[in-house]
Amino acid sequence: MNDAPEQAVDLGYAPRPQQVALHQALETHRWVVAVCHRRMGKTVAAVNHLLVAALECGKPRPRFGYIAPTYRMAKLIAWDYLKAFSAPLTGIEQRESDLIVNLPNSARVQLFGADNPDTLRGQYFDGVVFDEFGMHQANVFSEVVRPALADRRGWALFLGTPNGRNQFSQVADQATTTEGWAYLEFKASDTQLIPDDELTAARAIMTPDEYRQEFECSFEAAVKGSIYATELEQARADGRLTTVPVDPALPVDTDWDLGVGDSTSVVFSQSLRSGEVRIVDYYEASGEGFPHYAQVLQARGYTYGTHWAPHDIAVRELGTGKSRLEVAGTFGIKFQVTPRLTGGRNEVEDGIHAVRLLLPRCWFDLGRTKALVEALQHYRRDYNTRLQEFKATPVHDWASHAADAFRGLAVRHKVPAAPRPRRDEDDLFGRPLAASSTYAWV
Repeated sequence: MNDAPEQAVDLGYAPRPQQVALHQALETHRWVVAVCHRRMGKTVAAVNHLLVAALECGKPRPRFGYIAPTYRMAKLIAWDYLKAFSAPLTGIEQRESDLIVNLPNSARVQLFGADNPDTLRGQYFDGVVFDEFGMHQANVFSEVVRPALADRRGWALFLGTPNGRNQFSQVADQATTTEGWAYLEFKASDTQLIPDDELTAARAIMTPDEYRQEFECSFEAAVKGSIYATELEQARADGRLTTVPVDPALPVDTDWDLGVGDSTSVVFSQSLRSGEVRIVDYYEASGEGFPHYAQVLQARGYTYGTHWAPHDIAVRELGTGKSRLEVAGTFGIKFQVTPRLTGGRNEVEDGIHAVRLLLPRCWFDLGRTKALVEALQHYRRDYNTRLQEFKATPVHDWASHAADAFRGLAVRHKVPAAPRPRRDEDDLFGRPLAASSTYAWV
């Protein structure tokens, strides 16, 4: 046994405050997600953390990995850093043919590419860095690397700059809502690492969405023409995309978009007198009738306030002579018609404006409303390449149904509904109607 005192080694690394924050997060959390603007220094921090962790690991034959989207990228991006920062160490072996650095304590740091997952199979790891995780094959972590961390209880760091709603945005969402995870975000406007004149020059030649994606860490900006990108980005920054428990003391209201031959969407919310709105649940299905949705409501087990539906629910069908409002009532779903905005020439645009006013007051339970949040992020205007401008009408696609249901929620918060008298009959599930079902929150 060697009892000689340890010698401090200068790796030539002087971490910035943002890099220090990243190292500290890894000291206290097993899973860390860091969303970084371009040129923040994330790869340098990752390589140095791997080296120090490998040197300090007390387990036999420690193994640490850096995984880039491709093997070629690993060599281009990280190998020079790994060689340079490990060079001051004595007794090391740098194997460029395998992108491996072997350390004196039998530890190893190795670079990999996610484009060849077979090279990761059969390995064990004490710590792993995923760089530019949004560009990786989606199943590399869950199917290949996560099992390799299990027996040694290894850690993982997920790094990247946003490039759309993909596995990186998903793991970022998980980090904000799951115990044991840490989430870090480094925007250029906050770090001040890039001079203002350089950012101004970049902004002059980039589109606003490109700039916000690359330098302001916006996942929403990656959806070109996203209507609610700014509001959702602020909600994420404020920590309002999180875990929101259902308060049993408050009624749960529902807002619906009723599909005809396509999806029906239901937004579940609780409203406070302060103006805060909690989006606690979301459900969507296609090709189902009211019996199905009655079962869904009952299975949720909430104490309901009011079920709100768009005005066309009252239109009578020629075949039956009944409206969907009447049909729903036969299955115990007593709808109120969402009030309509008046005075505007474009009801959809007025509703979009109402959503933008409401979103700053909303808190979302990301676990139960993830599909809704993603739909709001993807609700967009199409781009006219010939005129180089966005079209006025939003695109009608898979995101439209959820966005329309949420727009109904926003409209009824903007337009006061007339209080209605208490009914003597019971609600959908045989309970007396809550007193709160007779008021409208504004």
